[in-house]
This record gives sequence, C-alpha cells and structure tokens, in this order.
Amino acid sequence: MGLNMTNRQGFLLVAAACAGAMAFALYAQYQLGEEPCPLCILQRIGVMAAGTLALLAALHNPRRAGAKVWGGLVVLAALAGSGVSLRQLWLQSLPADQVPQCGPGLEFLMESFPLWQVLSKVLKGSGECATIQGTFLGMSMPFWVAVFFVGVIVWTLRLVWRRG
Repeated sequence: MGLNMTNRQGFLLVAAACAGAMAFALYAQYQLGEEPCPLCILQRIGVMAAGTLALLAALHNPRRAGAKVWGGLVVLAALAGSGVSLRQLWLQSLPADQVPQCGPGLEFLMESFPLWQVLSKVLKGSGECATIQGTFLGMSMPFWVAVFFVGVIVWTLRLVWRRG
C-alpha cells in the first residue's frame, strides 16, 4: 500500500475489487454456464455487502475513527462471506455418501419460508452445494472466494490500522 493512499482510495480499491469479483461471478454464470448454488448466492451477497460498505466508506471519506468503524463493517461482511465459503468447502470435502440430498431452490425457499428459516436451511447445505463445477489451479471456486475475502479483510485492516 502506498504511503500516500487515503482512506477514500483504499476503500474505493476494495469496492472495485468486489465489483470485479461480481463481474467474474456473472461471467461464470452467464457465459460459462456455471449455475450458482444457494451457498454460492450467499457468497455473492457477502461480496456485494463488503463492496457496498466500502463504497459508502469511500463516499463518506472518514477520518481515523470513522475509517475504523467502516473498516469493521467491511471486515464483518467479508468474515460472513468467508464463513459461507468455508462451509461450502467442507461440504465439497465430504465423501459422496455423506453429502446432504439436494434441496429446493433458493427462489422456492424465499417464497415459502421466513428469512431466518431460509438461511438456516441454506447454511446446512445440500447436494448441489457439494458439487464442484470447475477448478482453477486445482482448487474449487469457494476456495478462491475465501482467498478473496481474506484479501479484503487483510487490506481493510491494514488500511484502517496504519499509522499516520
């Protein structure tokens, strides 16, 4: 990180990275034909939440204390998203006979149940969440999403806790 980077520039960089991650997710879905499972959609929500919070922080252009508050919110969103990524990685590591059965789609769940029940059912995972649709350098997409979230967390913490 450059010594002269402002909080605004740092948060804008996080927002741009999140926009890029979402652009790739949409490319993978609509151009590569990789349909997102419910856990994938929750990871996307985590990316969008972190990016939106970072953009709002950049627009606010906070000083030191405000940057720590905004940074904490960005980190919380990224932690939630990385938790979902790790959950999906765990599901993908299960032997085939231990993978939960495929459940109804997220759209059906949202229409049929209250939000907390939907989140509970989705986080338990299902068969489609354990399917590895593709890999990059031998690792599945949830791994790379978790790496992305770790990068957002490290960058944000470094941004808001630097001296000067």
